[in-house]
Amino acid sequence: MEKDMGEIHTPREKDPGEQEDTSEVQQQLDEAELIEKTGAVRPQDAKHLIHCLTVIGQVEGHYVLSSQNKTTKYEHIIPALVAIEQDRSIEGLIIILNTVGGDVEAGLAIAELIAGMRTPTVSLVVGGGHSIGVPLSVSAKCSFIVPSASMTIHPVRVNGMMLGVPQSLAYIGRIQDRIVEFVVRNSRISEEDLRRLMMNTEELATDVGSVVSGAQAVELGLIDRMGSLSDAVEALYTLIEEGEPRYPDEKPEQQ
Repeated sequence: MEKDMGEIHTPREKDPGEQEDTSEVQQQLDEAELIEKTGAVRPQDAKHLIHCLTVIGQVEGHYVLSSQNKTTKYEHIIPALVAIEQDRSIEGLIIILNTVGGDVEAGLAIAELIAGMRTPTVSLVVGGGHSIGVPLSVSAKCSFIVPSASMTIHPVRVNGMMLGVPQSLAYIGRIQDRIVEFVVRNSRISEEDLRRLMMNTEELATDVGSVVSGAQAVELGLIDRMGSLSDAVEALYTLIEEGEPRYPDEKPEQQ
């Protein structure tokens, strides 16, 4: 009696078209994950390949905020900046800001990294660039603000327990000096004007500081130009086309 051994099935080889479809699907999934985690998008069909990075809500630092808060996590932003700086295909970075501020050290760390990039960078403040959002706004090589946006400038605030001793006040003063020094170094505002706005007691009802409009921010030299998205993208394209090669082994294209 013969025994039916059944059919032996061999794996079917995927044709090139099917492999391309799978690759495109995987790329779309990767892009969706990137958007979900960092809010970053890389356009694929543009004059220059630029990376869009968003700083929205509250800058989250060493402590995890409530899940109800819209946050920008610095552990996501910092590796993204390192990757952008290394990626030769990315020609420029645009940073869109609508932030209420947040962790001082995390925000200042992100701002220092952006300021130290060779990649052409442009920032655009929409809505608000408040508190630690001010250093983030001025960290790019060129900064823009829309007319309806505003920026709140105030002294450093401390949450939690603080010892009522002179050393605590001196420590806060040193943190404030670091922020002032960074903003003055990366913008056209004078230290005198910045500290005057920061210590203003006549504008905010329950706080110390100042709120400046988009036009005032440009007039003070805090932000470079008034404009919107198209202006920021055009400025970034100019920085890309007129700038020096990012890497020593790069050669400018022959005209």
